[in-house]
Amino acid sequence: MARSSRKTDTIATARRPEVRLPPLVPYDGEGLEPDGDYDGVCFEGADLADGAGPGARFMDCALNGCALDRTELVRARFIDSVLTGVRGVGTDLAGASLRDVEVVDARLGGVQLHGAVLERVLVRGGKIDYLNLRKARLKDVVFEGCVLSEPDFGGAELVRVEFRDCVLKRADFSSVRMEAVDLRTVAELDIARGVERLAGAVISPAQLMELAPAFAAQIGVRVEA
Repeated sequence: MARSSRKTDTIATARRPEVRLPPLVPYDGEGLEPDGDYDGVCFEGADLADGAGPGARFMDCALNGCALDRTELVRARFIDSVLTGVRGVGTDLAGASLRDVEVVDARLGGVQLHGAVLERVLVRGGKIDYLNLRKARLKDVVFEGCVLSEPDFGGAELVRVEFRDCVLKRADFSSVRMEAVDLRTVAELDIARGVERLAGAVISPAQLMELAPAFAAQIGVRVEA
């Protein structure tokens, strides 16, 4: 007798980070260092604006209420760390690596994360304007209850990425590659570019109706009453 197979309509869920910080030592306030090694450090309300720590490594660290205006953290690595209430404009994290990281209630603008690698990252609450994730790789990433204004995912690779109860304003998905991307519970889904690149994503019926004009325009269909 022939065996039957059934397709599942479920989407693979993202694996969330499980960060358990050890006892931490206070940051000494002496400033960031290029290729610096920060292990088990608590940055409590630290002013890191205009600091330079390219290639620095943060492992089992907590950054609470820190100022990150124009902070240079190119190619930095964040592992098993929590960033809570960080704020700033122009933070440069190009080519950085974030693994098992939680970002909570951040207030950031113009963050440069192009070419970065994010794996098992949770971004919960807060607001991030002009987030640059061009050509970044995101795997097991959750955006939850946050506002992303004009995020740029151009050329990025998204695998098991969830947008939960968040707002996406003027998002750019140009040339993006998606696999198991869940957009169904996005509170506001506003796509400026790249609607044709949603293959690999799951949207709700209501979102489909909202995006119908954009889909029609993409394939050259005129809709007239």
